[in-house]
Amino acid sequence: MTQTDDMELFLAAPPGLEEALRAEALEKGFRDPAALPGGVTIRGGWPEVWRANLELRGAGRVLVRIGSFMAFHLAQLDKRARKFPWGETLRRDVPLRVEVTTKRSKIYHAGAAAQRIETALTEEFGATLSPEAELVLKVRIEDNAVTLSLDSSGEPLHRRGHKEAVGKAPMRETLAALFLRQCGYAGDEPVLDPMCGSGTFLLEAAEIAAGLAPGRGRDFAFERLASFDAAAWAAMRDRPAGPRPALRFFGSDRDAGAIRGAEANAERAGVADLVTFRQHAISDLERPEGAPGLVMVNPPYGARIGNKKLLYGLYGALGEVLKTRFSGWRVGLVTSETGLARATGLPFVPAAAPVPLGGLRVQLHRTDPLP
Repeated sequence: MTQTDDMELFLAAPPGLEEALRAEALEKGFRDPAALPGGVTIRGGWPEVWRANLELRGAGRVLVRIGSFMAFHLAQLDKRARKFPWGETLRRDVPLRVEVTTKRSKIYHAGAAAQRIETALTEEFGATLSPEAELVLKVRIEDNAVTLSLDSSGEPLHRRGHKEAVGKAPMRETLAALFLRQCGYAGDEPVLDPMCGSGTFLLEAAEIAAGLAPGRGRDFAFERLASFDAAAWAAMRDRPAGPRPALRFFGSDRDAGAIRGAEANAERAGVADLVTFRQHAISDLERPEGAPGLVMVNPPYGARIGNKKLLYGLYGALGEVLKTRFSGWRVGLVTSETGLARATGLPFVPAAAPVPLGGLRVQLHRTDPLP
């Protein structure tokens, strides 16, 4: 096994959801997944880098550790950066930017360290540097160990490439996928969202059921690396998804604009035939025919939209409808306010750890099948 077949890859995850991402990486057959603060490490070569970007729903980005060395002062950093085999990974014609962080090291000035590495890249390798470059070399200097990583994703991975219409406070696709996983969703049951907004939970659930890879409709920074094999990547990306599932997914919202946007998003994602959207209030919510499944909802919360005091009635009404009409269904509810979750009167199991979302800390509240 060559060095490039056994690189460490770091999958970024929101704090609190590392274990859910580790479970996904294990399920997808990645080697040696291990959770640590802020993400999950796996091991593999460039094909695993491509596949992680293409297939993992919960990862925010995929960083590739391309090398490391010790450096106790700037002159040593300069010398070792000049000797590093940049050409094995980078292309001279693709713009690059360098980001440096330092911690507990004799080299404590990140700006000076970045300048030395940039000079080595241009003088020894002929790299093209640009502060606006999409391709990023991340350099971490910690305890005098210099670790070099490339961001292989480019745009954050929650940008799947097919959702244009978003609501006032959208749920990121990566978060939605991990919350679905924490609720036990595996693509084999219906999902209903009674406050669907732009449809994120439903699009993720339908794509999982249909076997559609989340990265199928976008490009990635790794496509501009020296290690990229366009033919092998095309073969991986263009694999057929498999038969359409018999499952159906259901979304409703009182906002007509949200419903129009969600329908357009489902069309672009290629799952419009699987998802039914309706405009109506919570009080008009009806249980779909067929086997029970999962109600997944991200209602408004005070710090996010409007006045919190006005929301207790909304949560109470949601809880009442679910308790009276959705026997046998499980519920997953995401909110920043424990009091609002309690206002539903639903029998939640102990809540998962809080997760950062847009300056707030939200929690997933889950039930077992409702009586």
